[in-house]
Amino acid sequence: MAAKNFQFRLITPQGKLMDAPAAAAVLPAHDGQLGVLPSRAPMVVKLGMGALRVDLANATGTTGGSREYLIEDGFAQMVDNRLTILTARATSAETITETDAQAELTAAEARKPAKQFDQDEAARIKKDRTRARLKLGMAKQFKSRGGAI
Repeated sequence: MAAKNFQFRLITPQGKLMDAPAAAAVLPAHDGQLGVLPSRAPMVVKLGMGALRVDLANATGTTGGSREYLIEDGFAQMVDNRLTILTARATSAETITETDAQAELTAAEARKPAKQFDQDEAARIKKDRTRARLKLGMAKQFKSRGGAI
């Protein structure tokens, strides 16, 4: 009989943010969104920047609420019905405000590389703009759902 849930762990350099049973997860792979369900075949995936959603399992193995994070880069591994996310940064959707995200986007869009051909700085600015846009979108979605995911 197939398992009804899997163990989900979210880990950043600052420590473990979550370790709980989950019914499903959707994560931002480097090349698109990837859904994970219980008893999935083993995998290792490079992550990109985007929304991570995990549907937590309750005592009966069915969905017991969701959590959403903005994550940046890293890797995901699914093995033995355990999904482990190792990411450089994870920000809970609950902590992102529309006002702060809009201010971050405005500041990022105003930045220009100090030197005309500084490709590293241009890439950092582009990443900052992408992060700010994602935060703003997540804040608006979170607000439109009345603070629930």
